[in-house]
Amino acid sequence: MAAKFDLNDDTVVVVIGSGAGGGTLSNELAQKGINVVCLEAGPRTENWDFVNDEWESFDQLAWKDKRTTSGTWRVAKDFPNLPAWIVKSVGGSTVHWAGASLRFHDYEFKARTTYGDLAGTSLLDWPLDGAEMAPWYDKAEIKMGTNGTHGLPRLPGNNNYKVMAAGAKKVGYKEFHTGNMSINAIPRDERSSCLQIGFCFQGCKSGAKWSTLYTEIPKGEATGHLEVRPNAQVLRIEHDRHGKVTGVVYADAKGAHQRQKARLVAVAGNSIESPRLLLNSESSLFKHGLANSSGQVGRNYMRHTTGSVFAIFDKPVHMYRGTTMAGIIRDESRHDPKRGYAGGFEMETISLGVPFAAAFLNPGAWGRDFTAALDGYSRMAGMWIVGEDMPQADNRVSLHPTEKDQFGLPVPNVHYDDHKNDEAMRNDGFKKGAAVYEAVGAKRTILTPPYPSTHNMGTNRMSEKPDDGVVNRWGQAHDVPNLFVSDGSQFTTSGAENPTLTIVALAIRQADHIAGRMAKNEI
Repeated sequence: MAAKFDLNDDTVVVVIGSGAGGGTLSNELAQKGINVVCLEAGPRTENWDFVNDEWESFDQLAWKDKRTTSGTWRVAKDFPNLPAWIVKSVGGSTVHWAGASLRFHDYEFKARTTYGDLAGTSLLDWPLDGAEMAPWYDKAEIKMGTNGTHGLPRLPGNNNYKVMAAGAKKVGYKEFHTGNMSINAIPRDERSSCLQIGFCFQGCKSGAKWSTLYTEIPKGEATGHLEVRPNAQVLRIEHDRHGKVTGVVYADAKGAHQRQKARLVAVAGNSIESPRLLLNSESSLFKHGLANSSGQVGRNYMRHTTGSVFAIFDKPVHMYRGTTMAGIIRDESRHDPKRGYAGGFEMETISLGVPFAAAFLNPGAWGRDFTAALDGYSRMAGMWIVGEDMPQADNRVSLHPTEKDQFGLPVPNVHYDDHKNDEAMRNDGFKKGAAVYEAVGAKRTILTPPYPSTHNMGTNRMSEKPDDGVVNRWGQAHDVPNLFVSDGSQFTTSGAENPTLTIVALAIRQADHIAGRMAKNEI
């Protein structure tokens, strides 16, 4: 039976957010006998409630609270109040994700050293490296059941993958396969194998795809050391006169304010909400936001260099059948300055339903050319380009000066300008992706601009020196010893890989560190 803790219990760890970072951290600490209150802003929607319909699912799961955008990025024009498609529900964005689980390359942890002084960027090396992360990646892959690792079989390839693989072979690529996906190819961990239902971005109805909603959280609750409170949106983090965190204030399902005391607090609300919460927690001691003496809170927002290539063939493909992300080409995920940019990119299959295809193929387009593309939907194959996005200090999440949310707090503004490196990489990705499809007879290729991002990183980055970031190598705030960051906002750089595996690996590592420090009464 799940635990129930008192609001005045100042011995608990409060974790804000229940996704890849927060849900994993909550379970890991609970398994070690540490009492945890996990506060989730959204409701608890179980996997049998999911719907295989894009629009209905968006309404059911998405974080729809108001946001604003600015900057030169295309998303600010096409989707000005939707910079990111993330989830407001127990399980966070592990409810709405493709399952791709890729390790960073070693060089990506040392991007500043590898790429040098890249003009216009705020590049920094991570204060840890690939060798240190390797055992934590192992633990994450085993926990998540990442296929293609530790002897776990990969998924079968659907038509979308078979088309991409045939093209990859034709153009000479060597490293392509059905991916390292945290989706059961065989029954495992009391969950079924993938049923290839399709439309699995919208939540995996069979439970084959790993999500904290039905893996980490129930396991943590079974220990008697974890209480998850849905519909609990944290408004601010409080501290004492010494700057030590003492608890949080949140709005419950009825909008009433509650104060939960805490021994320590871990923030895992995604790279938009986490810095926003710290900035909204300003005080006389922290005049520019909690843990923000460096001025780095909210800065260095990264979202991956993305774009999509869709191709129409003369025979049916039915890309929507099977897993959404059904395969990958990894040959371009290397650092090769001869290509004219730093870092690399992955090519991953992607499929959209007809409504999202209409919304995303070319936002704002209309006429015969556009409708002809939709007419070819059944004969369409698709891939997503995911590349390393260079951090820039002015790409940032800040508080809007006038717009307020339903609780009277400033909404976040997400500012993003493309860097020349991002543009060069995207253009190369478009060219290479189109070549893959043209090699196997595509009648038409469609280059699609970035959609609202699901990969949000940076904004509370790790740094060795306090002046350069917000948290240290353990995700512990430089300014506040009992405050941690446990989501993708702690990323120093983005790498080219989907971020979830690294978030989970860091959360397992962080839990081990926190438990050790708590046992010694150091935090």
